[in-house]
Amino acid sequence: MVTVIAHRGARSLAPENTLAAARKAYALGADVWETDVAVTADNQLVLMHDDAMTRTTNVKERFPDRVLAAFSTYSLAEIRTLNAGSWFERDDPFGQIAAGAVSPWELAQYAGEKVPTLQEAFKLTLELDWFLNLELKAQPAPKDDFDVVNAVLELADEIGIGPDHLLFSSAQLAWLKTLKQRRPEFEVQAILGLFPEDPMDFSDVYFDTFNPRHTRLSIDQLKQQAGRGLKLNPFTINENELIANLIEIGVAGLITDFPQRIPRCIKHP
Repeated sequence: MVTVIAHRGARSLAPENTLAAARKAYALGADVWETDVAVTADNQLVLMHDDAMTRTTNVKERFPDRVLAAFSTYSLAEIRTLNAGSWFERDDPFGQIAAGAVSPWELAQYAGEKVPTLQEAFKLTLELDWFLNLELKAQPAPKDDFDVVNAVLELADEIGIGPDHLLFSSAQLAWLKTLKQRRPEFEVQAILGLFPEDPMDFSDVYFDTFNPRHTRLSIDQLKQQAGRGLKLNPFTINENELIANLIEIGVAGLITDFPQRIPRCIKHP
């Protein structure tokens, strides 16, 4: 059975990389939620995808003189003053509000969302007895040489979340190898094809799973790799026909903005 991996939570139905998006993905029946770890100016771990916070927060109104500055230049206290939910109703990024898939009550709840800490993400995952795919992203300056692997592992140990609830993915393949060497009990998933110049190399035995950008490979090429016994979680898979085709060829999982479109999740509200 294909693993349903909610990309940044159920981000088509809730503001991405928030606890609300995670809870929505859980309610839909997703097996895993995926999110991105970011490091603040004071070395705190939060959830954020973009370097600048203009797309997914009200940073323009709150800090007008620092609009384009990376999250890594803001303290945790500053980031926690931001509204990370109201933009979703304003922008309707996937057209799901207009389609009637998001209720007025949900939109009212999203308006109060904060940028979550990684600690909150770990605790929610444990509370739900669920599974988190944590993407270790390259950090912008001045945190570009910060030891993200060590910081995340220390926090995981502090919270008590282990391989039964947590795995790691990254396009920074050296980081995954370091993590696997330190903590071989954790699953590591190599993100392939994130940028056009990145090689599509499925040969490295360090990695338990490969997460390829689906646009870099044909269905036949993905089928060939799956036929070799490799575990593949292609991203980002949103169209119904593509979902069906990839399930048919036997991929291990689907990283999707629309977990509600995966056949066995359709029955959930």
